Amino acid sequence: MRVVIALGGNAILRKGESGRPEEQWRNIRRTASLIASTFPNDEVIITHGNGPQVGYLLEIMNLAKGYPAQSMDLANAMTQGWLGFMLQAAVEDAFKGTRRAVTLITRTLVSPQDPSFKNPTKYVGGYFSKEEASKLSAEFGWVFKEDPRGGYRRVVPSPEPMDILESDIIDGLVKSGVIVISTGGGGIPVIKTSEGLRPVEAVVDKDLASSLLAVKLKADLFIILTDVKGVAINFGKPGELWLREVRADELESYYRRGEFPPGSMGPKVLAAIKYVSATRRTAIIGSLDELPEMLRGASGTAVKP
Repeated sequence: MRVVIALGGNAILRKGESGRPEEQWRNIRRTASLIASTFPNDEVIITHGNGPQVGYLLEIMNLAKGYPAQSMDLANAMTQGWLGFMLQAAVEDAFKGTRRAVTLITRTLVSPQDPSFKNPTKYVGGYFSKEEASKLSAEFGWVFKEDPRGGYRRVVPSPEPMDILESDIIDGLVKSGVIVISTGGGGIPVIKTSEGLRPVEAVVDKDLASSLLAVKLKADLFIILTDVKGVAINFGKPGELWLREVRADELESYYRRGEFPPGSMGPKVLAAIKYVSATRRTAIIGSLDELPEMLRGASGTAVKP
């Protein structure tokens, strides 16, 4: 079986953690162990988010006086290498030397006419108070929005992924038995120009990019791991209803009526819908901590054709 696993932020950092290396290693090793025990003999492609990490780098670079701030595409590449290295090492350890892993810096093709360039929505970096956000906005010209999970965070354009440019290389590596870590942070967004491919200042949603990758690779299963047990209607409100199994068209009707916020569950739901609609196969959304239970149908939300 070929499976694409999109890791949420809790695979690297848990709520309340500061981001120290030992915290990251502990979380990533636990994640790798879960993947290895659940998919010991399968073709595995791992993708991951990078919102906190790329935001951290951008903030540090802008605050480091006397040093030139690097562009967002370079910060994205840095985090692909940073997190990919950790996942690669942890995965090989978890498979006890029986499988090799590799990290592939990945580019994602987007359109320069994408409307998100005029309406940034993708959260990056840490959480700030309203006063702190106002100060940083005035100093650096950053755009902030209130995060549904609390506080204010910087937002950047998040264009729709059109193609994963390294998907053919990923396919070849997977066929040879290698576990591939790719499409980190949704991939580095690039556009086609008369002079060739050029990066743009944006962050592609990693779940939507992962969904596209899963479609292109003809994956048998697409799994989105996060920090909640699945998809719920009226989440956190009276009448909250967790969905154990749902058809893609039914889930899309919930999505269109605004059940899932764009800054949290919305992209995950849309990513699952796109994969299932394109492949007629199953996608599962659920908690990283319950990955084995998700495969047995005892946890998570299975999105069916």
